[in-house]
Amino acid sequence: MRQKTALIPTLRTVSEAEMVSHQLLLRAGYMRQVAAGVYNFLPLGQRVLQKIIEIVREEMNRTGAQELLMPALNPAELWQESGRYDTYGPELVKLQDRHGRDFILGPTHEETITALVRGEINTYKKLPMTLYQIQTKFRDEKRPRSGLLRGREFIMKDAYSFHADRECLDQTYEDIYQAYVNIFTRLGLNFRAVEADAGAIGGKGTHEFMVLSDAGEDTIAICEACDYAANIEMAEVVFQGQDNGQASVPAMEKVSTPGKRTIEEVSTFLGLPTHQFIKSLLFIVDEEPVLVLVCGDHEVNEVKVKNLFDATVCELADEETVRRIAGVPAGFVGPIGLKEQVKVIADQAVQVVIDAVVGANEVDAHLVHVQPGRDFQVDQYADLRIIQEGDVCPRCGGAIQFQRGIEVGHVFKLGTKYSQAMNANFLDASGKEQPFIMGCYGIGISRLVAAIIEQHHDENGIIWPVNVAPFAVHLIAVNMKNEDQAKIAEGLYEELKRAGMEVLFDDRLERAGVKFKDADLLGIPVRITVGAKASEGIVEIKLRRSGESAELAHEDVLKELPNWLKKADGQ
Repeated sequence: MRQKTALIPTLRTVSEAEMVSHQLLLRAGYMRQVAAGVYNFLPLGQRVLQKIIEIVREEMNRTGAQELLMPALNPAELWQESGRYDTYGPELVKLQDRHGRDFILGPTHEETITALVRGEINTYKKLPMTLYQIQTKFRDEKRPRSGLLRGREFIMKDAYSFHADRECLDQTYEDIYQAYVNIFTRLGLNFRAVEADAGAIGGKGTHEFMVLSDAGEDTIAICEACDYAANIEMAEVVFQGQDNGQASVPAMEKVSTPGKRTIEEVSTFLGLPTHQFIKSLLFIVDEEPVLVLVCGDHEVNEVKVKNLFDATVCELADEETVRRIAGVPAGFVGPIGLKEQVKVIADQAVQVVIDAVVGANEVDAHLVHVQPGRDFQVDQYADLRIIQEGDVCPRCGGAIQFQRGIEVGHVFKLGTKYSQAMNANFLDASGKEQPFIMGCYGIGISRLVAAIIEQHHDENGIIWPVNVAPFAVHLIAVNMKNEDQAKIAEGLYEELKRAGMEVLFDDRLERAGVKFKDADLLGIPVRITVGAKASEGIVEIKLRRSGESAELAHEDVLKELPNWLKKADGQ
């Protein structure tokens, strides 16, 4: 491609972007914003997208998956069948056609694929079957930000597998898990597969693939000593408490705590450490009130609470609900003497707290010298808190550390969540009707563009891995008005194209400084510069990543280029 006529509108600065990937994609002319969270991919951006898509397609096809294409516009009835139409949330883009029929723009396609398969497959003899697509998705993000990392319209690879038994699902899950490892390795990413929560997709058994980056929105708990990694929402907390036996604790006593509502405020006021407090938080779990107790220096993990009850909806009660049930504002609620009976569950660490402080269910008052088991009863103890750095690894006993990550892939074992809800069945070997057992596997294609840049850039611009670079070679003629330079550059351009090499030829009538600055910004792996030594038949070859360079006779460029491309990725 000749740069003189290419649509590559570079910018020196941008003001509307905070994330490095967002800034560089705009500055380097890879994309332009149409609306908040909606972008045009310009020619360079489209080339990168296609490189990523081809790698994903190759690895998915290798598993035996079949590619198809489903519509972005989906009838609401399918989502009403599954029950997600009302529970998915405000991110679901809903609309009506001219006849008043309800539709949605698909954020994911479990319902659509289930409806397709139930109409076409009715026997175990056609199973297992994995189908996938690469398509645009829509989610009405409240605050789209971070460029491609959180948009309202994005490109995704979503795959769905159908099975007669769970052993078969487990095998496909492992096959696609390995395909994902292959994909992200080929993309040049430093990533971890972490145990995760299924969220709105549903199902049991799931892993997220996280690109390690400070730009990530997710916190990952990882072990220093083994390969354990989990999203902070799912990370297991090892209970190390010891039975407090019959600890001698004075009788419970009410104390005045005027205006002190938070653990920190009451701790300071009473002069007691926060770990001696028991925090009481009221949740509404599938419309039922549940009081959740954790130690004062811990935080409730809402996902664990939701999963404990296998609930559809779990959320912290609002102030009005707290007042209605407990009779007091949040901050004074405790497990003793609630006005209405509620289920009480507690994190496992609460059972070994000695001489605790709790809310008194009375404004401006707390109870001291409270002993779990003596002064109040708990319906169930469980792992309900968010893991902390320094906690014990649940696999090997090492120390847990936190890292930030960008989610780029997610694999789920859906089971029969959708097939049962949508009456999608097949006949098994005995002729009995059974619901399909399903898996679901997603990759954020457009998000990967940003994730790669977050890991591969420097102060001058992007540094693309060779496999996804829009072009392998950036050929620069320093001065196209110089006859020697123009002749050699034109000759190299034609020679590289004939050899099947992807090359961007900077034939613009621009200053050398502008060309070099743009080259660094665009991030193409290998740069060949035809400059002052063109009259001697000499050109410079340089790597974008390391800065390594050498002078070559222009006749030797094609012969030497494969070695330089290998070095460009550190091979």
